[in-house]
Amino acid sequence: MSGKDDYYNRAKQEGYRARSAYKLKQLDETAGLLGEGRTVVDLGAAPGGWLQVAAEGVGERGTVVGVDRQRIEALEDSEPTVHYVRGDMTDDSTKAEIREVLGVEADDSLGGPVDVVLSDMAPNMTGEYDLDHARSVHLVQQAFEVATDLLASEGDFCAKVFDGQDLDDLIADIEPEFEYVREVRPDASRDSSSELYLVAKNRLTAPVREGDVVEVTIEDIGEEGDGIAKVENFTVFVSDVAEGETLDVRIDDVKPRYAFAAPAE
Repeated sequence: MSGKDDYYNRAKQEGYRARSAYKLKQLDETAGLLGEGRTVVDLGAAPGGWLQVAAEGVGERGTVVGVDRQRIEALEDSEPTVHYVRGDMTDDSTKAEIREVLGVEADDSLGGPVDVVLSDMAPNMTGEYDLDHARSVHLVQQAFEVATDLLASEGDFCAKVFDGQDLDDLIADIEPEFEYVREVRPDASRDSSSELYLVAKNRLTAPVREGDVVEVTIEDIGEEGDGIAKVENFTVFVSDVAEGETLDVRIDDVKPRYAFAAPAE
């Protein structure tokens, strides 16, 4: 028996509902998804292996919401950390119930109440590789739509997908909403599997994106010598400008709380 096959036995011995629990543990070690006090939504959460790991990761001060069309058997000794929402993740009513569980109104100005959205969902397998890949991409696209609705600024998104021809386009769709996206292949994935996880870190809720050209007025000069401007109360640092100057600038780099720009040519 290979080392990876041992994950099934380890799950049984350590009380996890599925061997996939170790994938989330390794993703967290690699990408820092979980943490004390964080709010996590797990899409397609049944049977609950990822919920167990997430609950351990966020601790008593955190909150975990498991979402699935199937009933999820409640975890022992997990209340009030873990909550359950039964429904289709793409339905507005399901997203409204998630917000109700978290006690946050739909028009929350921070963009959303959630720190992390997870998805370990996989399609029903047909055995046709291209079809299974396309279906897995579609599931990630649906999870991504939910994530952009629920994630707060600087929130993270992690979803399983099968490798294939549409992967680059999928990443290109996700990247503009986050500081960066990376591919991670946990050791707990089976050798024969084509699965990987897309980890998107630090959601951007800024009103600008890299490459945008906007008109700004330099309100001040910072300690590093860059001009300071505001776009819808979002800070933009602009190089080689003077205080009081109004000009078009090109956005070069966007962070969750500020952006860097230079005068547009």
